[in-house]
Amino acid sequence: MRKTAFTFVILLCALALIVSAQSVQESRKSEENTKWISDSLREMKTIEVGKTRADLLKVFTTEGGLSTGLRQTYVYRKCPYIKVDVEFEAVGRPARDVEGRVTLEESDKDTIKSISKPYLEWSIED
Repeated sequence: MRKTAFTFVILLCALALIVSAQSVQESRKSEENTKWISDSLREMKTIEVGKTRADLLKVFTTEGGLSTGLRQTYVYRKCPYIKVDVEFEAVGRPARDVEGRVTLEESDKDTIKSISKPYLEWSIED
């Protein structure tokens, strides 16, 4: 009986150690994830009104879906589920064609007129 009780206590101690180790790993992983999000938000915040399309493309890349040369959704280069919607001011070219339609033309010199806060959404594929 004592041998069985001793074995049971040893198994409980081993289980407690395993659970404790998993908890520490989960806590460490959570801290790493929080730091990654913080660093990413800090990087995304560098893109603001007045910056150029070229500046934006260092941090974000284009996403599929409907867009024009002056309005488009972009995804964070390090995670395609983090997005921003951007509106540009045309620089060195007309914003509309001769018929008044918004141009599809883009330039790295275009300046950001407005940019949304980053948000989460599934990827859009054309």
